[in-house]
Amino acid sequence: MTISEIRLSEAVGRGYGDFWNCKKRYRVLKGGKASKKSTTTALNFIYRLMKYEKSNLLVVRKVMNTHRDSTFAQLKWAQEKLGVSHLWQNTVSPMEMTYLPTKQKIIFRGFDDVLKIASTTVPKGYLNFVWIEEAFEISDEADFDKLDLSVPRGKIPEDLFKQTTVTFNPWSENHWLKKRFFDQRDENTATFSTNYLINEFLDETDKKIFESMKKNNRRKYEVAGLGNWGIAEGLVYENWSVGRPEIPFDEEYKWKSFFGLDYGYTNDPTAFIAFKANPEDKKLYIFDEFYKRKMLNCDIAEEIIRHGYAKERIRADSAEPKSNDDLKRLGIMRIMPSVKGPDSILNGISSISEYEIIVDPKCQNMIFELSSYVYDTSSGNSKAAVPKDENNHLCDAMRYAFEDVKYFHPRIQDGTRAPNRSAIKGSDFTGGWNG
Repeated sequence: MTISEIRLSEAVGRGYGDFWNCKKRYRVLKGGKASKKSTTTALNFIYRLMKYEKSNLLVVRKVMNTHRDSTFAQLKWAQEKLGVSHLWQNTVSPMEMTYLPTKQKIIFRGFDDVLKIASTTVPKGYLNFVWIEEAFEISDEADFDKLDLSVPRGKIPEDLFKQTTVTFNPWSENHWLKKRFFDQRDENTATFSTNYLINEFLDETDKKIFESMKKNNRRKYEVAGLGNWGIAEGLVYENWSVGRPEIPFDEEYKWKSFFGLDYGYTNDPTAFIAFKANPEDKKLYIFDEFYKRKMLNCDIAEEIIRHGYAKERIRADSAEPKSNDDLKRLGIMRIMPSVKGPDSILNGISSISEYEIIVDPKCQNMIFELSSYVYDTSSGNSKAAVPKDENNHLCDAMRYAFEDVKYFHPRIQDGTRAPNRSAIKGSDFTGGWNG
């Protein structure tokens, strides 16, 4: 099949004409879930590379190892969708795609290796296209600037054009993406917003999910459904950001990992959280999560094992003693019920609020909850109000796990030197922390 034989209307559908044909320097697309933004972008780039013989594409995400199940899979799907997969060679090591007739390349990189991004080259043609997927993960605008100054680079023929495409879910209106691309107009920038309503490929069960969300969780519907910016009014946790802390080697002893679990099933997800806390410097780093509905206890145990936390001490909702016992039977031996008690929610929130919260970019569900977990301000006094019981499943799991933070008191050997990780044992923790 040649490029002229591809029937775009059948493959792409409606709603993306302006985005598809845009040639401005920056093409920025925000959208809700199931809005076709990632799949359409993937289709667009496969089509473009086949159309523009000397073009090449660099695909970037925050972390390199997230490409395989996202952008790489989407671009491979796009080849199949357009009926041109036989013209492409796709390899995982190195992760790249080659258009066989002309040897053009699609190359994958992560912001976790900025130097490798800057040194990216192609064997033929020009590296004139860049796609930054899940750009909300990029918490530091300076990282974007480094990429922007490096790629695309150099003079290109008149029949080509340079373009950086940015796609993301707009979880928070406080993100630098909003200020840079949406709050100010630039002749070099085209911005687009999209949502599930233009996705004609959704079936009725998919649509019912959004209709239920619209009825039961309006705030989530605005962001995940309609693709509007997350609203920050009345947030329970205000001192948080997306990123990764830089922990000097000689300060690692200050940090310990904690784990929490909140049960759900049909309407609410089961939510698991893993974070490191540093009580001395009042910092909390959320580094892992899982967040799924309709999980049986055997599924939960399997997921905990898969994530590598089967031997960790996990605080779980005390309202589910049967589930806690089941998980012990299934090999999660150190699961323990949360303590709770009078005013445990507000007290827990108060304790956590003393910390600066840093969320790893991969923890998208936690990012959403922190962006949307709010006080019920109907009384007019947000600080006197109680939080709304919504968008709080990971936040609840965080509260359960945080009950153990007060027991963490690392000892500093010789008054100055920190112990090695292997030297920190159960005896270094007061309050009954044993093993």
